[in-house]
Amino acid sequence: MAKGHRSQIKRERNAQKDTRPSAKLSYARVSVQKACFVLDAIRGKDVQTALGILTYSPRYASSLVKKLLESAIANAENNNGMSAEKLYIEECYANQGPIMKRIKPRAQGRAYRIEKRMSNITIVLNER
Repeated sequence: MAKGHRSQIKRERNAQKDTRPSAKLSYARVSVQKACFVLDAIRGKDVQTALGILTYSPRYASSLVKKLLESAIANAENNNGMSAEKLYIEECYANQGPIMKRIKPRAQGRAYRIEKRMSNITIVLNER
């Protein structure tokens, strides 16, 4: 049995909620391994440096992460009232999403499975 009234339980749960600005991209059509190459390059950096790195990175995942980072910056400014100059990337990670399974015909009636992987990318910012 839960302790307290339903409203009290909700109040306690909301008090523990993370207030840092963040943005999440679900079902990104890039594998976790490829997304992590880009995320490792910007982890811990300030926002302006990270945007510069992502702009000139040749990887496909960098365009997705750049758009996500711009969204997290907008969330910080509009929802939390933070200044963009003081922000840095505190956490960024990619978790595995669903896998689309496809079949490739091969010789002698065989079929090889192709797995098209997806990832869920999250960026969490904080102020210095």
